[in-house]
Amino acid sequence: MIYKIQHQSYTWLLLITLFFTIIKAFPQQLSTSKYGMKVLDNLSLYKESVRKEPAKNMVELKKVIPGIVYELRYAGTNNFLGRAMYPKNTNRTFLRSPAAEALAMVQKELNKKNLGLKIYDGYRPYSVTVTFWELIKDERYVADPSKGSGHNRGLAADLTIIDLSTGKELDMGTGFDNFSDTAHHTFTSLPNLALNNRKLLKDTMLKNGFQLFETEWWHYSWPNDKNYEVMDIRFRQLLKNKSEKR
Repeated sequence: MIYKIQHQSYTWLLLITLFFTIIKAFPQQLSTSKYGMKVLDNLSLYKESVRKEPAKNMVELKKVIPGIVYELRYAGTNNFLGRAMYPKNTNRTFLRSPAAEALAMVQKELNKKNLGLKIYDGYRPYSVTVTFWELIKDERYVADPSKGSGHNRGLAADLTIIDLSTGKELDMGTGFDNFSDTAHHTFTSLPNLALNNRKLLKDTMLKNGFQLFETEWWHYSWPNDKNYEVMDIRFRQLLKNKSEKR
C-alpha cells in the first residue's frame, strides 16, 4: 500500500514536471485585444524583449533627466475628460531608453537658457487608450486602439517648457489638450512670444531626433515606433522591475 502511494506521488511529480517543461518550450505570445492589436501585457515577456533588444528598456525619466518637472495630467482630473485615468498617486512616467536619452539632451540644451521641461504624459498603458477611445471615439482627439499609439509604445511625450527661475510654463498660445486649430503648428495668428516659444520647443526637439505631431504643439515622438510593442504594463510593475535601469 505504501509502495502504491509512493508510486502515484512519483507519477504525479513526473506529470507536473513534464507539464512545466512543455510550457517553457513554447515562447510566450503577445495578447490580442478585442480591437485586434497585439499587446505586450506580461512583465516576464517585457523582460525577455529587453534582454534581446536593450533599446526597448523603459526608463523612468527622472533617472536620466535631472530637474525635469512632472505634471501628469491623467493622474488627476485636470484634463479634457475631467477624471483620473491613471491609478491614484501615479507620480512617475517612462519612455524607452533611446527616447529618454534624447530627451535628456533636450533638457541639457534648455538648461543653458535657464529653461527646462515639464512633462504632461509619457508612457500610457494600452488599456487607458482603450478607455479613451470608448469614451470619445474620435481619432482627432484620441488614438484608435486598433493601431495603438506612440504613448503605448513608450515613445511619445506630451510636454512644454518652463522658466527655471519662476517654475512657470512659457506661453505657448494654448494650454495642453486644446483640440482647436490654434494648437496646430501651422497656426500663426498668435502673439510673437507664443510663436517664438513654440519654435524653441520644436527646434530643440527636432534637433534631438524627435518628430512633431502637426495638430498638437505639445506632442512629440521618437521615430520607428512600429518596431516597438504596444504595451499594457502597469506603472508600479515597471517601477518594481529590477531590469529598469539607466
